[in-house]
Amino acid sequence: MLKVFNTVSLKKEEFVPINPGKVMMYVCGPTVYNYIHIGNARSSIAFDTIRRYLTYRGYDVNFVSNFTDVDDKIINRAQEEAVSEQEIAEKYIKAFYDDTLPLNILPATTRTNATDVIPDIIAFISDLVDKGYAYESHGDVYFRVRKSKDYGLLAHESIDDLEVGASGRLDEHALELKEDPLDFALWKNEPRSVIKWDSPWGQGRPGWHIECSVMSTKYLADTIDIHGGGIDLVFPHHTDEIAQSEAHTGKQFVHYWLHNGFVNVNDEKMSKSLGNFTTVRDLLNSYDDPMTIRYLMVATHYRRPINYSTAELARSRVELDRIRTAYRRLQKADKTAGKDSVIEKKLSKSVADFITAMDDDFNVANALAAIFDLVKLTNSYVDSADIKDQTAANILKQLSQLMSVLGISGLGNDTILPKKIQDLLAQRKTARANKDWSQSDELRDQIAESGYEVRDDSNGQQVHKI
Repeated sequence: MLKVFNTVSLKKEEFVPINPGKVMMYVCGPTVYNYIHIGNARSSIAFDTIRRYLTYRGYDVNFVSNFTDVDDKIINRAQEEAVSEQEIAEKYIKAFYDDTLPLNILPATTRTNATDVIPDIIAFISDLVDKGYAYESHGDVYFRVRKSKDYGLLAHESIDDLEVGASGRLDEHALELKEDPLDFALWKNEPRSVIKWDSPWGQGRPGWHIECSVMSTKYLADTIDIHGGGIDLVFPHHTDEIAQSEAHTGKQFVHYWLHNGFVNVNDEKMSKSLGNFTTVRDLLNSYDDPMTIRYLMVATHYRRPINYSTAELARSRVELDRIRTAYRRLQKADKTAGKDSVIEKKLSKSVADFITAMDDDFNVANALAAIFDLVKLTNSYVDSADIKDQTAANILKQLSQLMSVLGISGLGNDTILPKKIQDLLAQRKTARANKDWSQSDELRDQIAESGYEVRDDSNGQQVHKI
């Protein structure tokens, strides 16, 4: 039985989809004014893994996400670079796809831009105005938070405490425009923006929160199964989504709210002010194994913070290489026809343990423990006297499938080694054939100095990037 941790109840709940066998899932996408950072990647990978597991368990997952392509940050970046806001958005949307492809993040079933749904946004806001949930003020339109039932429930804050915080963040002009400091913008009169749309309230553009409500109801339903995003989005973004969506439809907006934790860099919260801000593009350019980056991001439970460092990345590489090595050893091992029922039984237990772990709010850490039990089984089987081809094929299939749930691909791909390393390995192979152990050790040390470790087993030299 699959259980998920719901941010609303702060407890694990049995997952029961609205429509049997189907899952409607919405996850907030990036604001496209810059290259995505590793915090964005962590969220994308976390919910990609959740989506993959739901699919593995037999659900038909309709996964919708967005690009915020009109926003203050985009307007500011366009002015800095003296280009249009559309050019900024298009540049960084392309960069998003370029940077997430190596991390094996699946494309959304539907991913659209905020600017693609402007008529829907205007109609949604107009309905809120007609119902008395929103009001116009000097070309802006604001949502009346005090009319919202249970506002702040997701954030586990009282409306009065939230109002005190909002009052402290607003300048005098902003306070004058609003009936209440907590009221949030649905539509903005934005004279700086090159891109504007006609509306019943004059030319302007949508506020930040409205697009996700519109896209969710447009491409999924009034009520959806899962809404996800970073823990930093609980308030105000997701809180405001709930208020405006339920005011519009009169129905519960989301059944299960899932939120991923932050990324810390060397035990500090990642931020530009601390100088520890890392983009995915820079990381991919400086590191030769995208699957290790994904492994680092996925190995920690999605709700817990990740501590990113070069040491953690190196540790992840070692762990992932253990899995790859076991897989490749079994691939290359000599086999005889048949099936080994004892090994098959142990394999089934590892798979069942993986499912039990992932059914517990997608507990990847425990799922990896099951995978490493399977790795141990694989290595011991390779070292046995008789490897049956059908059992070997089943182990390889299951190991590949379980890692694919985590988004890790290419277990059977041999590492592409630099020519220098290939030459040293060839020399070492000859030295070992001649039983020149001193030369073999010397060549091993030379290979290590170049960043590769050599291990010898029954299948020959196994090479790993250090």
